[in-house]
Amino acid sequence: MENIIHVDEKWFYMKKQSEKYYLLPDEDEPLRTCKSKTFITKVMFLAAVTRPRFDESGNELFSGKIGIFPFINKEPARRSSKNRSAGTMETKTINSINKEIYRSYIIEKLLPAIRDKWPRIDAGSPIFIQQDNAKPHIGLDDEYFQSNATKDGFDIRLICQPPNSPDMNVLDLGFFNAIQGLQYQQAPNSIDALIEAVQKSFDEYLPTKLNHTFLTLQSCMISILKARGSNKYKVPHMKKYSLERQNCLPKQLDVDPALIGEAIAQCQ
Repeated sequence: MENIIHVDEKWFYMKKQSEKYYLLPDEDEPLRTCKSKTFITKVMFLAAVTRPRFDESGNELFSGKIGIFPFINKEPARRSSKNRSAGTMETKTINSINKEIYRSYIIEKLLPAIRDKWPRIDAGSPIFIQQDNAKPHIGLDDEYFQSNATKDGFDIRLICQPPNSPDMNVLDLGFFNAIQGLQYQQAPNSIDALIEAVQKSFDEYLPTKLNHTFLTLQSCMISILKARGSNKYKVPHMKKYSLERQNCLPKQLDVDPALIGEAIAQCQ
C-alpha cells in the first residue's frame, strides 16, 4: 500500500442545509443565509493520499498527504458591485470536468506534488496512481501522461480500482468525510474562504488517523477475499450473532462456514 496513491474527486459544500448548535440560554441563534437551499455554493477538489510512514518509535516519516487541488478558474469581474470593481480577478468554479481538464490537473498539479513530497529513498521504485473508472479519467496508456510520469527519475504509473468498488478507495472509506467535518466547523462565506477551509482541514488532518483509514481498507480487502472477490457483503442468518451489526463479516450466501467462524473470532 505504501506505493499506491489514491486519487478521487469530491464536491465540498460551503454549508449544510441544517446544522446543530450548542447555545447558552441567553445566546442568540446564528443567522445563516444563502440564495437558494437547493443550489448551495460548492467546489470540486481532486485529492491524493497514500499510506503514511512511521519509524519503529511511532515518529512520522511521511504524512502520506500528497495534495488537494480545487477545480477553479480566475476570471475578471464583468461588472462593478459594492464588493469589488469591474476587472477584479474572481474565483470561479469549474462545474463540468472533462478528460482534458482532468489530465491537466494530474500532469500539472499532481505529478509535481508527488515528485516534491515523495520520500527520496523510494524515488526510483514504481509508484501507482489508483483512480476509479469515471468517464473523465484518462486511460492507463495515455501518451501525454506517460511522457511526464518518468521525469526526474520517477516511475509513476496509472491503475484503476475494481469497478463498482468504493470500498477499495481510502478517500471514500473515510478521509473525505473526516476533512469535510473539519471544514464545516470553519463556516466559510465565499468560494475563496471555502477553498482555504478545505486546504486547512487537509493540512491539519493527523497522519495517524489517515493510517487508521488504511487499516479499514485492509479489513475491506480481507472481507472481499473471504467473499471470493465479491463486494456484496451478505451473510447467512445465524442465531447467536446479529449479522446486520457484524459489518466485518463477509455477507455472501455461499461463504464457507469455517471462514465465517474466523471472521466472528476477529470481531470479538
